[in-house]
Amino acid sequence: MKSQIIDARGMACPMPVINTKKILESLHAGSVTTIVDNDAAMENVVALAKSMCCEVDIQRKDNEFYIQITKRETGLQGEEHETRNSVILVSSRQLGRGSEELGEILMKSFMFTLFESEQLPRSMLFINSAVYLTCENSPVLEHLMGLQKRGVELLSCGTCLDYFKLKEKLCVGQVTNMYTILEKINKADKVISL
Repeated sequence: MKSQIIDARGMACPMPVINTKKILESLHAGSVTTIVDNDAAMENVVALAKSMCCEVDIQRKDNEFYIQITKRETGLQGEEHETRNSVILVSSRQLGRGSEELGEILMKSFMFTLFESEQLPRSMLFINSAVYLTCENSPVLEHLMGLQKRGVELLSCGTCLDYFKLKEKLCVGQVTNMYTILEKINKADKVISL
């Protein structure tokens, strides 16, 4: 059987992984060759393939990596997707500390990757400057709207919206209060804090 080719050269993170994952998930069994042009993309695609119980063979040609991934019938068959009551607490409009510009790029990448993921949280809670993400001119508004359509509950702290004078600019999700935020955290099986 001929391998499908994914040319991910020049693609920014996380696109090589997302494109590879989509093809692998569509296969019952078979192989995919993903071509990337940097070490980070190669490592990320290999990690994805291994997490999906696939066999991996890497060929390097000049500055490019040809990653052949073979999925056997036992790959993802019967795997249960996580359905736990997980919550993501977002406390800033940037992801990580250090450069604000880089933090905004990383947040956009995270929200896009989350939207593309099969395993979604039940709720996302936005506090402090993270409420900017749910309002007009947010760089991740499209991804958040997509997450909401897929059933993710989006809640923005009302006190925070008032503090930043954003209540009238809320575009996605609902306004909430600290009691509800704490209740969601306490009832969650897993809380991820960004």
